Amino acid sequence: MPAEIYLNVAVGGLLTGLVYGLMALGLSVIFGVIRVVNFAHGEMMTIAMYIAVALFSAFKLDPLVMLVPIAAVLFALGYVMQAGLINPFINRPEHSQFMLLVAVALIMVNGLLIIFGPDARNVQTSYSFDSFQIGPLIVDATKVYAGAAAITVAAALFAFFRFSYLGQAIRACADNYTGALVVGLDVKRLYALTFGLGAACVGAAGAILVLIIDVTPPLGPAYTLLAFVIVITGGLGSMPGALLGGILIGMTEAMAGLFFTPSAKSMFAFGILVVVLLFRPQGIMGRKAA
Repeated sequence: MPAEIYLNVAVGGLLTGLVYGLMALGLSVIFGVIRVVNFAHGEMMTIAMYIAVALFSAFKLDPLVMLVPIAAVLFALGYVMQAGLINPFINRPEHSQFMLLVAVALIMVNGLLIIFGPDARNVQTSYSFDSFQIGPLIVDATKVYAGAAAITVAAALFAFFRFSYLGQAIRACADNYTGALVVGLDVKRLYALTFGLGAACVGAAGAILVLIIDVTPPLGPAYTLLAFVIVITGGLGSMPGALLGGILIGMTEAMAGLFFTPSAKSMFAFGILVVVLLFRPQGIMGRKAA
């Protein structure tokens, strides 16, 4: 097999991995600040994907053009979920949080099934079959746009946490909950904003990912599991780790599909997770517990 084939597949996997990283970034942000694991993460992404499909079907609106409005809708959903539903469970045992969010996930999956049915939906844009050629490298244009959009959203999130007052306040809550209360920060409101930001990330990822794969209601649980694999591989709570984990898993899946069969890609993704847990339990970019 020509070497160009391997390079093309690896680049495609890297670009898809950037979208995976953006999806996992939302989960990492929520856990890193609130210490709640969002078991409805993939299901929220499928909601964003169906919104993108509905807007394209009705008005021919490109999902990339509607990325910000879709992310805003998911931000509102996440904010309301945290403020109205999850906040009362913050200090409850972890199994209570687990059951709550699993129940929310099941409601979302079955709600989408009732509304849209079991058939796969997709979006076919004007550039769906375009590609770019750089020497021997031929790259799917859709994946290039998807990767660029994922990097842009991730960079905006990093900048928000680094430079904005609200971002610094959220980081203060993550570093020292009691200290944040002492200096007068509205921790519950900041938690709701954080969950909203995590949901906005997964909403943006859904708007991008619908350009690459078809969406069905059962897709949600599969991508919740994939997000867990990515954030644990990269380091739970680490934002750069989520992006790195997404790239690693995206490239692993792509190469596994080339060398073996597409159905084997999950096996290799979990294999990477096992190896990381064996030799670096805190994840590639995670910090050891004090």
